[in-house]
Amino acid sequence: MTNWVGRTAAEIAAAVREKQVTPREVVAEHLARIERLDGRIGAFRVVRAEAALREADEVGARGDLADLPLAGVPVAVKDNVPVGGETCRNGSAATPDTPVERDHVTVARLRAAGAVVVGLTHVPELCIFATTDGVHGTSRNPWDTSRSAGGSSGGSAAAVAAGMVPIALGTDGMGSLRIPAANCGLVAIKPGHGVVPAGLGGNDWFGMTENGPFATTVADARLMLSVLADREDGMEPEAAATRRIAVSLRSPLPGVTPGKPYASAVREAAGLLIKAGHQVRRADPPYPKTLGVTALAHWTAGASVDAQALDPRLLTRRTRVHAAIGRRVAGRVGTGADREALRRRLKPFFDEYDVLLTPALARRSPRVAPWHERGWLRNIAANSTYAPMTPPWNLTGWPAMVVPLGTLPSGAPCAVQLVGRPGSEALLLEVAGQLERQRPWERVAPLG
Repeated sequence: MTNWVGRTAAEIAAAVREKQVTPREVVAEHLARIERLDGRIGAFRVVRAEAALREADEVGARGDLADLPLAGVPVAVKDNVPVGGETCRNGSAATPDTPVERDHVTVARLRAAGAVVVGLTHVPELCIFATTDGVHGTSRNPWDTSRSAGGSSGGSAAAVAAGMVPIALGTDGMGSLRIPAANCGLVAIKPGHGVVPAGLGGNDWFGMTENGPFATTVADARLMLSVLADREDGMEPEAAATRRIAVSLRSPLPGVTPGKPYASAVREAAGLLIKAGHQVRRADPPYPKTLGVTALAHWTAGASVDAQALDPRLLTRRTRVHAAIGRRVAGRVGTGADREALRRRLKPFFDEYDVLLTPALARRSPRVAPWHERGWLRNIAANSTYAPMTPPWNLTGWPAMVVPLGTLPSGAPCAVQLVGRPGSEALLLEVAGQLERQRPWERVAPLG
């Protein structure tokens, strides 16, 4: 029997469409890997073994099998995105332990495309923090299990990096796709506002949260994004052209400087893009000095809305503090004035440049620990010093993605971030693909 674990989503779907393998065989192999490895990694809160096999058979019997872009592809879903018939706990003991009635629109689109949901993945409480640990479990980086997978989509990232699924669904409100993808050696893209339906929580963190894919290749990320966005053009790359690319090592958060491995990855990426024929220049975006305060206000205010209807006695201390601060600033955040001012300030920069290249992170992720039992300030300090590069692009609502490039001293992957103006998702994927072709990466952690 051919081993389908470790294959790309595109390869699996093509084989299923051509009836080289059945969806049940593919799903069964991945479920066996989950059973063997997840005790070490902690990616899943719920594994839908029986339901997934039943649904795989249903996919195999579909009359339109030959037309399904994700035919028989196992997918994991982050546990803040509703999956019909399953509970949606959002990393908390305070959320209802009752099944939801119907799929979120993104899950419905994945299933319509032939994907099979094999499980729901761990998140930190209310998806607030950049380490994935809490009352339901802890997700480790498959490349270095002493380190957190990151957050808040840490479980989804860990599942893909460990080869338990070829693709997974995550969400990104302040970097929650890009941070764990950078830790775990994956491709992830946060689409611009309105490209993929959001519809998460009370208000999608004032419009900052987006749904997006985790994948091990740029082609798989493009494929999954095209399904999530319901785009018939497949998000195919634009015609080859010389792009104006700005390279910046400056952190948006004053006082935080990206470490040597991440700075080196950016310099290497810049060199590769020069070889690809692009115009590459050093240029820093005009981040305002108050950006850190603005980001913190939106981060806390968004979480405060999600916490409103929950019993505070069942929330962790760090979450209660975070939400309490957010309630004080929610009025100002709700006007959208600060976000619009940031867009006006940054727009001329993106009129001059097509793509911004930055480090994905400043440091590797923190060590695995019960961060949910620690104080708010300690969590904020840990999150901010290692992952300051992502929040500006949630505030603007513009697309951003991460691509693996280089390695850390531990051997775990390093990564860079690509950012573009509204509507530039295909362009970012094009540039990411050029990096991938010149510096292909090991796609799955060597867990045996």
